[in-house]
Amino acid sequence: MADDANPQSYGKPQTDPKTLARARELRRKMPVQEVRLWQQLRGKRLCGLRFRRQHPVPPYIVDFYCHAERLVVEVDGPHHGEQVQVEYDEARTAYLAAKGLRVLRFTVYEVKVALEGVLRTIAAACGVDVDAPDVT
Repeated sequence: MADDANPQSYGKPQTDPKTLARARELRRKMPVQEVRLWQQLRGKRLCGLRFRRQHPVPPYIVDFYCHAERLVVEVDGPHHGEQVQVEYDEARTAYLAAKGLRVLRFTVYEVKVALEGVLRTIAAACGVDVDAPDVT
């Protein structure tokens, strides 16, 4: 079947099958704090916003992505403090920004001890009044 016969291919490039397989694998093996955050983001639980987890943005796979807000949310483990990883993360963030995406980064520690603050920061980045009674 030709690509033009596939309705899902209209207007967007197809993601490499290896990248899709890797994203599926990452979804199955999410670290504990990513699962914890996902439980709050899934099913439009945060302000009615739809997030995807382990979403391909070739050549990368981002932890969480809200298409409507063009927002990437990354949860960084302890290795993200190492200089090589910091440089990689900076280059990755610059690449995503060049594609018109905004990137929020949180540490696993922040998700573990201050999940409500993380959610409020995400909501604020999406322009939601965080003082409204029904933020989450």
